[in-house]
Amino acid sequence: MLYTTMHNRVLRLVLAVLGELIAAAALNLFIVPLSLYTGGLMGLCQLIRTLLQAQLGLELGEYDIAGILYFLLNVPLLIVGYRNLGRGLAVRTIICTVSYSFFYSIIPIPSQPIVDDYLTACLLGGILTGIGSGIVLTCGGSGGGLDVVGLIMSKRDRAYSVGKFSLGFNAVLYVAILLLFDPEIAIYSVIYNFANSMILDRMHQQNVTVQALIFTREDEAVLARFIIDKLGRGVTFWNGVGAYTKDDVHVLCVCMSKYEIEELLPVVQSVDPHAFLTVQEGVRVFGNFSRRLEG
Repeated sequence: MLYTTMHNRVLRLVLAVLGELIAAAALNLFIVPLSLYTGGLMGLCQLIRTLLQAQLGLELGEYDIAGILYFLLNVPLLIVGYRNLGRGLAVRTIICTVSYSFFYSIIPIPSQPIVDDYLTACLLGGILTGIGSGIVLTCGGSGGGLDVVGLIMSKRDRAYSVGKFSLGFNAVLYVAILLLFDPEIAIYSVIYNFANSMILDRMHQQNVTVQALIFTREDEAVLARFIIDKLGRGVTFWNGVGAYTKDDVHVLCVCMSKYEIEELLPVVQSVDPHAFLTVQEGVRVFGNFSRRLEG
């Protein structure tokens, strides 16, 4: 299962780096050849790169200096992340940021677009970039840039998510692109970023809250202790009666992330193979509920 697998630190890092490779490749192969702009800090770096090329005539052929600029601008953000998100996430973020900057800088940009249609390229690039970035966040890492700021804000306020924060920042960025370049460039860049953000929020399983209802005839205390001691979540249970069988049944209710549900399912199955479990995704939770975004 995903939750259990992700407890392997080496595998987490390998998958996170793979996610950065997917994101960087999607950007360089589908978005950059069309002179479109990604969002976030990398989008800002792309904008700076374009302005430097226009003013200084700086050209590196099929390679992009935006990756180097991205790494340099991440240094102060990594310091802030270390102080607010903890040493473990900070170290993973450094590894992921270096990987992303490296991949983005070395993956050659096609001289001719692989996909000529702007809308298709935006959707394809956005989906792949969102998948790559989502893998990174699900593995407990961060690609740096706005991911760090978004994670900090998400941790402090449930109204925020990494994707939503990125959309807010990018609104300002794309207004600048709209004023500086062809409106078509800004419009298609927005479409790409929207697709990326939507996929990212769905892929980031720690950011998706679910409510689980467990119906079992076995001792509910065993499952309750596992949820409290191992998952660190509160649980409420009550007694019910099956309408058809008239048998007594215990009902447990718990809210957790979609990421954590992966560890609960096999335990429920082992305690009671005949248990009935429902999972409702995307519930809104208020009050005493902890969001563990870094896994």
